[in-house]
Parts: sequence; C-alpha cells; structure tokens
Amino acid sequence: MIGLRGDALAIGLRNSLLVVALSTLIACNGDGKSGDSSIRISPPGSSASPSSVSSAAELPKIVEPKAVVLNSRLDAPWGMAFLPDGRLLVSQKGGTLIVLSSDGKNIEQTISGVPDVVAAGQGGLLDVALDPDFATDPWVYWSYAEAGIGPETNLFGTAVARGRLVDGELKDVTVIYRQVPKVLGTGHYGSRLAFRSDKTLFIMLGERQLGSPAQDLSTTLGKVVRINRDGSVPRDNPAIVGARPEIWSYGHRNPQGAAIRPGGDALWINEHGPQGGDELNLVQPGGNYGWPLVSYGCPYGSPVGGTCWIGGGIHAPAYIEPASYWIPISIAPSGLIFYTGNGFPQWQGHVFMGALAGLALWRIELNGNTEVARERLFADLAERIRDVEQGPDGWIYLLTDSGKLIQIRN
Repeated sequence: MIGLRGDALAIGLRNSLLVVALSTLIACNGDGKSGDSSIRISPPGSSASPSSVSSAAELPKIVEPKAVVLNSRLDAPWGMAFLPDGRLLVSQKGGTLIVLSSDGKNIEQTISGVPDVVAAGQGGLLDVALDPDFATDPWVYWSYAEAGIGPETNLFGTAVARGRLVDGELKDVTVIYRQVPKVLGTGHYGSRLAFRSDKTLFIMLGERQLGSPAQDLSTTLGKVVRINRDGSVPRDNPAIVGARPEIWSYGHRNPQGAAIRPGGDALWINEHGPQGGDELNLVQPGGNYGWPLVSYGCPYGSPVGGTCWIGGGIHAPAYIEPASYWIPISIAPSGLIFYTGNGFPQWQGHVFMGALAGLALWRIELNGNTEVARERLFADLAERIRDVEQGPDGWIYLLTDSGKLIQIRN
C-alpha cells in the first residue's frame, strides 16, 4: 500500500515552502475543474499539524527546454501513437483517425473504417494504441464513446475496438470490450489504453459521473480492467470476491492518463478528483482507490481551502493512498508518460503529465514509489494539454484541445 509521502513532505519543510499560485478558474471537460496548485497538506504523523501547508522540494532547472508548435490545424485531438516509420497516428474526438508526417507538420492520411462514435460532451473517438507486434501484424486499438442499440440508444458507454491498418484503412474491425452498463450522460469515459509487457491490455474506465458504481463490482464503471488482445480475460487477473473477472482495480473516478513504468509492469494512472483531489496512483491488482467514499477533494461548491475533504480525505488503511495529489484546486490531469529519452538525460525516469484546467505540463520526480519533487512547466502556453507521448527521437510531444501538436526539445 502506498503511503502519504511523509518523508518527501518533510524534505519540503526543511528546504523550502513552495506555493504555486492558484490559476484562474477554468472549466475542464465539463467537469467544473479549475486552476492548479502545489499546495500540499501534511499527512498524519508528520511534524506539522494536519492543517499545515507544505510542498515537495522544488526541482532545479538543469536545462531550458523549449516548446515548438509543429502543427496547429488538428481538430480536437485526443490520443496519439508513433508508427514504426516515425509518422504519428492521431485520434480526433469528432471521429477521425489521421496520420501526420514524421515531422508532424502535415496531415498525410485520414484513415477509413473507424466506426461511428458518440461525439458529445466528453465522448467521441478517444485514445489510440498500437499492438505490441504492430511491425509484423498491424493491429490498432482505440477507445471511444458508444451508444446502445434498440431501446438503449440514449445510453452510452466506453468501448474499445481494434482493426488492422492496411493501406490507410482499418480492416477486420472488431469491438473487443464494452463497459457495462451503458448509462445516461456524456461524461467521465476515462478511456486511456496501456499494454503490459505480456501484451495484455489495460483499459481505464471512468464512473460516468455517477460516483457509487465505482464501488460496485458487478459493473465496470470507475474501474481499471485488463483483457487479452482478443477481448478475453487473462486467467491471472486478481480474484476479487464478487467482481467481474476483467476488473483489475476499482474505486476510480475518471482516469485520464496511464503509463507502464519502465523496468517492470507497474501501471500508473492519474485521475480527476472533484473540487481538488486530483491523484497520481500506482495501480495495485485488486486495489480499491476509495472513490466516492474518500477523496482529498471537496464537494463542488465548497469554500476553496476549506477542511471539506470527502470522507475525511485519508484513504489508508481501508483504501490505497495516492502517490501524489493536488489541493485545494484541481489541475485536471491528462496524458501521462515515464520519460526514458536522451534528450533530457537528467529527467530520465520522471513522470510527465498534462493538465487541462491547470494549463501546464507537470514533471514529477519519484524516489521508488514516493514523490520527492514536482514542477509546473510551460504554463505560458496557456493550453489545455490533452495527451503526452515520448517520440522515437527522445523529445516529448503534446496534443492540445485547441488543435496543436507541440514538441518539447532543448
């Protein structure tokens, strides 16, 4: 179980008190998200009182990275994956899958064969991922918002499909997973995809703004599920009493970033809290992350900075503590990577993740599974950063809701 980072916060208390100014309230994804902050509350057992404000130590800036806009003509991009030849496959929320040139500047193709999506609210064509064996068998996987059929046409849910990418067309398209049940509303689809080294697929699923189903093991709302590439369920999934067999973890709100940590198969995700309480989590098999019973966020409409944490905030021992969290204002985290490139060698192993309400790129340094420092970057871009990926050239690439592809380089 992950602790509350008492050592890291003590470091921050000894070295400096870093307070990042709260951003202007900005709506996020229809989720009522607003600005961002590095303000942190000391955990129980630390030398500070529970209401004291502290932060992790500020990271020294060793290089001055720069942001280069490669393309500003995309249409609500959501996910991206680099093809073996260096070109970039990009999903656009309205329902189109496009291929950009290797320099990112030109749209070379619009891929045919994508099924209809529900492009409303937070839904649409969402994440995209390549099969681990794409070079020899070109399967592409994508998540999307799907409508029900017959009497359920007004109900929606997250679905995942795959198809072989051949000559600019998706062939043999099959839906391999559907979130259950479909429900009213167009929010909190989750939808990030991540492959383990054993070639099984993690799917991050939001609780569709319903809260309590995140604890209901007969549904896959507010869950992380793990399936095989053909949609079957791996035999070594955790045996959670009363749970659907595909469930890997539960008690999640709206996961919007996911990455496998290099050197193993540990899945890390970030997810949206309510008013504050955004989280970075190491996902443990069978783990319960507490939503909606506990959160370091507050009910919407609470006074900012008030002592209003849902369920008292503290997760342990009944639920798994986040590795990091943001209070009192949400940043609305998005795409997430562990950086392994040579472009910024001093940042190897660090977490990078986007922010939608915080309008920034966050860099987080871990010591083991404990956050020791974090830094807010590129706030001057004033962009809702939707996805973050590392390119084959070792640079970091960002997609923004405004339609930009941005390269972070030195």
